[in-house]
Amino acid sequence: MLEQLLIFTRGGLILWTCKELGDALKGSPIDTLIRSCLLEERSGAASYNYDAPGASYTLKWTFHNELGLVFVAVYQRILHLLYVDELLAMVRRGFSEIYDPKRTVYNDFDETFRQLRKEAEARAEELKKSKQMVKPVNNNKKQGQVQKAGSDKGSKKSGGNLAADGGDGDNGKGRKLENGHSHGNHVENEETRITGVVNGKENTSSNISAFDVSKLQKRTKTGKKTDSVVNKGSKVDPKTKVTKKNRVWDDAPPQTKLDFTDPVDGNGNENIVVVAANQGESMMDVEEIISSDSEGEEDDDDDVEKDSKPEAKKKGWFSSMFESIAGKANLEKEDLEPALKALKDRLMTKNVAEEIAEKLCESVAASLEGKKLASFTRVSSTVQAAMEEALVRILTPRRSIDILRDVHAAKEQRKPYVVVFVGVNGVGKSTNLAKVAYWLLQHNVSVMMAACDTFRSGAVEQLRTHARRLQIPIFEKGYEKDPAIVAKEAIQEATRNGSDVVLVDTAGRMQDNEPLMRALSKLIYLNNPDLVLFVGEALVGNDAVDQLSKFNQKLADLSTSPTPRLIDGILLTKFDTIDDKVGAALSMVYISGAPVMFVGCGQSYTDLKKLNVKSIVKTLLK
Repeated sequence: MLEQLLIFTRGGLILWTCKELGDALKGSPIDTLIRSCLLEERSGAASYNYDAPGASYTLKWTFHNELGLVFVAVYQRILHLLYVDELLAMVRRGFSEIYDPKRTVYNDFDETFRQLRKEAEARAEELKKSKQMVKPVNNNKKQGQVQKAGSDKGSKKSGGNLAADGGDGDNGKGRKLENGHSHGNHVENEETRITGVVNGKENTSSNISAFDVSKLQKRTKTGKKTDSVVNKGSKVDPKTKVTKKNRVWDDAPPQTKLDFTDPVDGNGNENIVVVAANQGESMMDVEEIISSDSEGEEDDDDDVEKDSKPEAKKKGWFSSMFESIAGKANLEKEDLEPALKALKDRLMTKNVAEEIAEKLCESVAASLEGKKLASFTRVSSTVQAAMEEALVRILTPRRSIDILRDVHAAKEQRKPYVVVFVGVNGVGKSTNLAKVAYWLLQHNVSVMMAACDTFRSGAVEQLRTHARRLQIPIFEKGYEKDPAIVAKEAIQEATRNGSDVVLVDTAGRMQDNEPLMRALSKLIYLNNPDLVLFVGEALVGNDAVDQLSKFNQKLADLSTSPTPRLIDGILLTKFDTIDDKVGAALSMVYISGAPVMFVGCGQSYTDLKKLNVKSIVKTLLK
């Protein structure tokens, strides 16, 4: 049953709703659709699923781009309504005939909708009945034919086998099974044959002369014996912990420990070397100036036009001139395809993930289809302008990313502002954590580091080196400790000492490593940080989608909280190594919805800057 059908403008003005269906929707599916799908350039999707307490809805929509109208249908997900797409198309056609921009009330459309709905339901019922009538006849015919053929072949083969093999029972059984299941699953028969060979049940007079079954039997028997011997000998008492022994080279005295996290040397003296960390002003506080290259943009438009010419139909000089002056009636999908294909290829060459480039092009096509082309404008320039607008909308943060303001707000509440750095291995979490600490120190914010990477060798020493150079305190507990407990104790220590910010370093982990992802989920749940920063490389292409989506999915699935914390922001590293391949920023923001808060662009403490949205969009479309 249809739950609701709405018609509203792109500005958000509701023009008509179905009064018969009522307003008994649970949650806010329409608002969620607008916020997380239509505004995020995901309108090219076929449908959207919304889960609310006690209900699960599916939403489908269509646009009238020329009039700027949106038509949305809502129904229960468990009901697979076949007529919704057709009903939306009929409603779109009917409402566009009576639409007047000056009107805001359309009560006269109720009767029209009732008729359209009955029409769509009747067509769906007819289609359903016709499918039910056709299916059984075909199935019976096919089954009868296959069974008849199977029985004939079975009788011939079984007789032949008995005569040739002298009544070999196993072979006969195998062939009966094969013929008996010929109308069903053929793969099962292959599997039964293979298992028969492995177990040595099939006759050795088979056609496979190179395969000796007797040798295989001997090997399997001997293999089982050796396995059992190994299992018996390798029993280890679970209570005793196995420790790795240090290797002794020649006659050198054995070392007592391998954990060098203690800053005291062998004589009991502190071996601390402080290096001046004042490297100048951080690039976060420097405004980036962008030059407008109109010539380059014109060349790009020409390139798109050239790419689209071979695929487009050839038109006469007079017709093309007339269209450019008068403007085209309505843009169709065929008109947009060449320009969109060129844009998709261009985005992919800039390191945008293929899946995301395709979705963006579908969304732009959905927003332009049916629109009237203005005079003296080309399709390629119209598509490029729409894509530019979509990219700016995606990359622009939807919330404030002013960390300094949030730090001062937390300071007024007399608690430290906690930032957790997460990400895969080797992306530069510890280095960029130090850059963020340096930037905060320049704004007179007291910072403390928490060494919660208790997994990787050398991680604590690396962070301690940064802390010494920056002359800030570090909280560490060595290795093989629970990182969630270390982070909790670090926050308590920062509260006692009056530190404004705690920067928590975590171990690098792949998105498929469930034990480490579970430990990260525990750390976030136990300490409830103010900001969870995902540190990702600007070098990745399609893997950016996999990393972020799986990180968010694992954090949600493994969390014990009913409202799990996900990734709040992104820190892009190695941005100075990619030239114009800036597509990873777009891929990460699109897949997670989190803004890019920092960009690492070098190896010194000052090499940290903000993401310039206009610069990124210009580079992507260049």
